[in-house]
Amino acid sequence: MIALIQMWIFLVLAVALLAVEIWALVNALRFRPDAYTAAGKRSKTFWGILTGVAVLLGFLSLPYPVGRGSSMLFMIAAVVIAGIFLADVLPALKRVMGRAQGNRW
Repeated sequence: MIALIQMWIFLVLAVALLAVEIWALVNALRFRPDAYTAAGKRSKTFWGILTGVAVLLGFLSLPYPVGRGSSMLFMIAAVVIAGIFLADVLPALKRVMGRAQGNRW
């Protein structure tokens, strides 16, 4: 019984983290390449590939019927990559694009 509960908790956690990684990839792909340069961040290609790898690692860390159920290290690496993008790069891109569109405040 306890093992079944642990399995479901792990599955919900893995799916939630995969959703965060997909969100990071979508945001990495939606900005123009020159926005990355203007924000002083690495290129769009770099972040697109890195967040794509994060999604792949997140998918591989899903439990067996869906993914490979591989090491939890994959899950941690994927969420760290997505977290860095979402916490550091995305706000910088939004600031740059906000200035380009005209700041209303």
